[in-house]
Amino acid sequence: MTLGEQFDPRKNALNAFRLALAIAVILWHSFPLTGRDVGVPAVRQLLSSVHVDGFFAISGFLITSSWLRNPKVRDYLVARGLRILPAFYICLIITAFVIAPLGVAIQGGPAARLLFSAAPIEYIVKNGAVWVFKADIGGTPSGIPFPGSWNGSLWTLGWELLCYLAVVILGVTGLLGRMWLLPAATALAVLWSAVVAPTTWEVPTPEQNAARFAVMFFAGALIYQCRNVIPARWSLVAVSVVVVLACGLLPNYRVIAAVPLAYAIIVSGALISNRHFSLRTDLSYGVYIFAFPIQRLLVIGGLDSMNPFALWGIATLATLPIAALSWFLVEKPALSCKTRLMKGKSAARSRPQYRADAQAALP
Repeated sequence: MTLGEQFDPRKNALNAFRLALAIAVILWHSFPLTGRDVGVPAVRQLLSSVHVDGFFAISGFLITSSWLRNPKVRDYLVARGLRILPAFYICLIITAFVIAPLGVAIQGGPAARLLFSAAPIEYIVKNGAVWVFKADIGGTPSGIPFPGSWNGSLWTLGWELLCYLAVVILGVTGLLGRMWLLPAATALAVLWSAVVAPTTWEVPTPEQNAARFAVMFFAGALIYQCRNVIPARWSLVAVSVVVVLACGLLPNYRVIAAVPLAYAIIVSGALISNRHFSLRTDLSYGVYIFAFPIQRLLVIGGLDSMNPFALWGIATLATLPIAALSWFLVEKPALSCKTRLMKGKSAARSRPQYRADAQAALP
């Protein structure tokens, strides 16, 4: 059976996988946020990269599907904006006016002075274009490992939006419908990824980030284009996982393992059609954007000496309720506005795509 035959937009495990990937990001962040590192380079590379790379692969698959099924620029942009922006702005506001002052108060600092200063507004305004230009709020957080940043996860969202815009451009020009485009784009992205130095924890360059996210997004898009010829088999998923793990020994695992990683995640998500894994409540985005500032508060509260795995568990338990509130109070209502903003046939066509649109945005 091919992937196209196996994949059911309403019965798959991609939402569950995205939640697992978001929780795994918390694990990686638990190391630098407690002043620790992963000593084995291969493990460090995979632990720091695979989860976000997996998000981009899933997005490439679902976003390409969304555009090709309904190639309307307005519908597409409305759906993408409603999925990303509302919770993003709420996260900025809560971080600026609640989390940062609370963190300063825990440290015995002037929380009220920070709260009523221009710093919270500056943080929101400078990051409002979904590109992180300001990571700190009035010089906070300080006195802890990895100071000067309240949310080290948001920076990837700007790259996600650039990928969305690339789909619009390729779609409007008609290139996305050409069979040669995605194989060529993926090959060029892999070549670019091989030429630039591998991304590292020490502030990767824009070129390194662009190569990283392009290769993963196009890998997912390529999987979608080839869905009717790609076999969906657990044996091939296992082989792909082995390839990814082995390529962790390379300076840049994506040069070989980008497509195998995309295959492993997307195909296994399609093969798991059990209703218990077909999550209708998508907490992954909320987990992704709120976990880092919550981890900051936990570390400020004295958990910086804790084992990273223990901090991971506590941070996950603390983040899930916040993510649930984000979904039910912000994200789900925003998505329900989509059909009201679309008119006529566009609205009718968008309804069957609700699950795909809900899954498609990066956490």
